[in-house]
Amino acid sequence: MTSLTAFSRSRLLCGTALSILAVAPALAQETSLVPDADGALDAYTLDPIEVRKQDPLGEAADRATSAYVSESELERASMGDLRDLFAGIASVSVGGAIPVAQKIFVNGVDMLNLAVQVDGVSQNNRVFHHASANAFDPGLMQAVRVDPGVAPADAGPGAVAGRVVMETVDVDNILQDGDNFGGQARFSYADNGDVAGGSLTLAGRSNGFEVLANGKRVTGDNYEDGNGDIVLGTTSDMNVGLLKLAYQSDQGHRVELSGQRLRDTALRNRRANFGNAPWNPLTNVYDTERTIYSLRYENVHGGGNWDPSVTLGYSENEIGSLTPSDSAIGNTRSYSATFQNRFHLSGNGTITAGLDYLDQKSSASGDFWGSNSPYEESRTVGIFAQARLEPTDRLNLSAGLRYDWNSFTGQDFAQTGSAFSDDSSGLSGNLSLSYALTDTLSLRAGYSNVFGGYVVEDNFLFYQAWDYTGLQARRGENIVVGADWNWGGLTLGGEVFRTKIEDTRGLAGPVVGSYDFESRGYNLGATYGWGSGLARMTFSDSENYVNGEKASSFYVLDSGAPLGQVLSLQVQQELAQLNMVVGGHLDAAFTYSHNANEADPVTKLEGYEVVNVFAEYHPPSLDNVVIRASIDNLFDRAYADRATYGGDYPGFPTLNEPGRTFSMVATVKF
Repeated sequence: MTSLTAFSRSRLLCGTALSILAVAPALAQETSLVPDADGALDAYTLDPIEVRKQDPLGEAADRATSAYVSESELERASMGDLRDLFAGIASVSVGGAIPVAQKIFVNGVDMLNLAVQVDGVSQNNRVFHHASANAFDPGLMQAVRVDPGVAPADAGPGAVAGRVVMETVDVDNILQDGDNFGGQARFSYADNGDVAGGSLTLAGRSNGFEVLANGKRVTGDNYEDGNGDIVLGTTSDMNVGLLKLAYQSDQGHRVELSGQRLRDTALRNRRANFGNAPWNPLTNVYDTERTIYSLRYENVHGGGNWDPSVTLGYSENEIGSLTPSDSAIGNTRSYSATFQNRFHLSGNGTITAGLDYLDQKSSASGDFWGSNSPYEESRTVGIFAQARLEPTDRLNLSAGLRYDWNSFTGQDFAQTGSAFSDDSSGLSGNLSLSYALTDTLSLRAGYSNVFGGYVVEDNFLFYQAWDYTGLQARRGENIVVGADWNWGGLTLGGEVFRTKIEDTRGLAGPVVGSYDFESRGYNLGATYGWGSGLARMTFSDSENYVNGEKASSFYVLDSGAPLGQVLSLQVQQELAQLNMVVGGHLDAAFTYSHNANEADPVTKLEGYEVVNVFAEYHPPSLDNVVIRASIDNLFDRAYADRATYGGDYPGFPTLNEPGRTFSMVATVKF
């Protein structure tokens, strides 16, 4: 008889086509360098199954297609950006080249359509369409997970195409057991643009009280692309800060208060996500700032039928586009609250039920609007219940319902004395299954139908009176079916998916309308581990549709991106005798013709292949130091990432990625 451990292992391997690492536990080892007790090099292995086990709900069926970013990937992206963070997951594409312009697409869907939470706080993703709503610093994160497509009922309002969850570092990530004070410093330098950065984290704890403070500063000049051309508007001038206070009693009652701020201020092209062009002059200072506050309560020892948690939060994203004679400022903010209780049933089953609240507002101010301050606001109250059950040793089931009440207020820039307002409500449901057919083969499937309500618009467009006649509450439908197989050190996985969002908000002149958006395709993954190293491949193929027709990047703006086929291949090897780990990464996109409407003057998206290599070294005499050297874009390829806007329009000035770049990061722990 096959052991229950084998069945559990098979379930945990579900979703490996998307997982950041997906290999069998005995041989799957992602290696970083840490010393043993004698100061000698020891291979630190981060089992991907252990990554899932760190999530209390990692075995739940609704996590079967989730992508978990490993600790090593977080470490290596700590002085980089979101593109570095998701480099190993082909189904998560990041375009835009610089943080202020980087946009994230999951299975070809813009992250504007996913529920995004940082430390449990809902983020208002709407922002100026030439900038990014995804300004998050990987160096602050201890855990990142993407739930593509099907999201559970307790994911919060607006999860019409999935969810992204981020958790910032806390004291336990910095201090070793028994230590009450310590810290970590990082120093980085990249020659392309002379980009220099430094970060410092300090942590302390005593008698249940904890405090953590982090600060980061990055500066640099414009970089060169693979053609040797200076890419204007790409300077670095970023400040990041995080302060976290917590208290945990002996009984497990934990209260945590955190606040973080990221500010990026530099001279950008007028349209920051476009490249150099005579009609896109370098005239604007972009002053961007994201602020997040979170207050949470939980009982870390909770169980039985009383295991409550409470999260209160505020998030704000502000972008100022400033010239010597004019200013335009857009502000999007969110108040959110979640009250829930987890009922622990016999065995491994749980039911999570509660209510949540989300108040989002998008407003504009500055010289451009004169004395007017137009805004839109959307408020949502929801109740939810999500059951995660294990009916048999082979089967995991997750099912949930939620009901949302949404109220929306539109803006009337013309000051006519009236404003559009409407109330809507709707039911959402989801069902996910994962089944261990054998101890090596698992099947999985998920479906959700989600009420999305009304969403607030880009505040930089609040320059005219709008007719809201065609505005409808949106609704998302998601389906995914996949399978995973593992044998020895080899794991293979694949899935097909479809996301459809009905009544997606559109804007044509002063009339607010809607359209149906769809992204569908498939993902593949393969990983092989051999004890001292691994190789991993992920491949994603997605296509976008508007009202049933293939569409170009302009017509799917804020809904998705025409990505086509994207490949990521990673290899790494431990060299224990040299106290090193070496590796490389191939990032590729295939030539893609999306055959959009003939009236739309688009062309095929050209393919590219980019190679990055790295080496990590741990000096034997310095057990608290790790040095990482890398060469990105080794062959100096001139290209824009497939997810960067406009690549399908002939002659369009896409924002190119940096050319060959030598960089070094030194990490010191104390």
